[in-house]
Amino acid sequence: MSDDTPGTDAELTLTEPAETPPEHHEQTLNTEQHDPTVPDAWAAFMRQGWGDRELDLPPHAVAPYAAARRQRLAEQFPGERLVLPAGGYKVRAYDTDYRFRSDTAHTYFSGNQTSDAVLVVEDGEAVLYARPRSSRETDEFFRDRQYGELWAGRRPSLGEMTASLGLPVRHLDELPAALEGTGKTRVHRGLDPRVDHLVPGDESLDTDFARAISEMRLVKDEWEVGELQQACDITALGFEDSVREWDRVLEFGERWLEGTFFRRARAMGNDLGYDSIVAGGSHATTLHWIDNSGPVTPGELILLDMGVEGHNLYTADVTRTLPVDGRYSPLQRELYELVLAAQTAGIEAVRPGAAFLAAHQAAMEVLARGLESMGLLPVSADEALDPESKVYARWTLHGTSHMLGMDVHDCGHASPEAYNKGVLAAGMVLTVEPGLYFQEDDLLVPEELRGIGIRIEDDILVTPEGSRNLSASLPRAADEVEAWMARLRG
Repeated sequence: MSDDTPGTDAELTLTEPAETPPEHHEQTLNTEQHDPTVPDAWAAFMRQGWGDRELDLPPHAVAPYAAARRQRLAEQFPGERLVLPAGGYKVRAYDTDYRFRSDTAHTYFSGNQTSDAVLVVEDGEAVLYARPRSSRETDEFFRDRQYGELWAGRRPSLGEMTASLGLPVRHLDELPAALEGTGKTRVHRGLDPRVDHLVPGDESLDTDFARAISEMRLVKDEWEVGELQQACDITALGFEDSVREWDRVLEFGERWLEGTFFRRARAMGNDLGYDSIVAGGSHATTLHWIDNSGPVTPGELILLDMGVEGHNLYTADVTRTLPVDGRYSPLQRELYELVLAAQTAGIEAVRPGAAFLAAHQAAMEVLARGLESMGLLPVSADEALDPESKVYARWTLHGTSHMLGMDVHDCGHASPEAYNKGVLAAGMVLTVEPGLYFQEDDLLVPEELRGIGIRIEDDILVTPEGSRNLSASLPRAADEVEAWMARLRG
């Protein structure tokens, strides 16, 4: 089977493993001091009289793709043991956890999204070690706040996960024995303290492993492209929702927009791909403004940088800068069209074989010459564009592109040669997002520019012929944005 063809693990058995291995002992319960006491009579009564039912877990669409990915991963490290944890719950405050989100690499290679699981690939064979639902013969079933079925919901059984994911799944308690031995082991570290403790660290091995994982994810397969397109489509609906509720936006400010978009993300996806940036007025000059606590003021612009994470964890990342009044002022339009021209130049530079930085360089060329024509540069645009100068960047600040996928800043452990110093290939997905930011206390620009921030961002798939804008359903041109807002506001 070729590396590009999804496949399945050979000789897969779907017989259900034992839910509770002989060596398993009941875990310490996650309870709180304000929980009521549990007399023996109550505990005994709770352990009887329950019917059984299976969860409806159909075969996961990613299973054949994940199997092919595991095969390619194993081929990179023949004879080695590869360990990829899903991670566990993270505390938000005292006894309150954040909603669990599995580690990207773990899910990429397994499809699993349950907590505490660990994927082990060794000698070309893969086993998922997972924590199934509690036995009804334990107190965990009705007392444990983190894993108990009556507190946190019904986790799948080992057999259900095996059938759905298309790979053998064993009880998590068997993991320590599976990690014994002296063979070369690489661990995706920093995700599960228990796993980090079980396998002594080797920084060179583990760092190289993280690099390889990131680089494998640089080129998306057809299933991934479909997931990203869906995330972009739902994101577009979230932007539309936000504009339809503009009267409430004017009343309640940035918070209303944040909440409106989040509602769409939860209704049709898994979550937000990242904290939404809802930046009215001068807040738009703060690149990662996520407080979203300010007013939305007529006459100003509002920058919306938002993305939906789909059910399979692929995220969109889209930015639009809208006129609060529904129409750009002459100055706002002039600045907006400069940023749009820069973005268009950047998108046109995206094609197979082009440098990853080609989009950034094309966009910066446009912005630098625009800043020169406005009389803002202390030197000529040619001099400002010199890598040893870059003084134009006072008003642009950030790079134009980053890779996009299951992480909003995807493939971050890839080597520079494969990523920011590399070339683009068909199947890569990256953002193109130039911006102009004039800080409200910047004395080197005219007063009328101070406090204006504009960014336009789209998600671009590299195709064999050039590129395709996955978020093209949202208008970019100033006239189209105004007409879109007018239609949605009725």
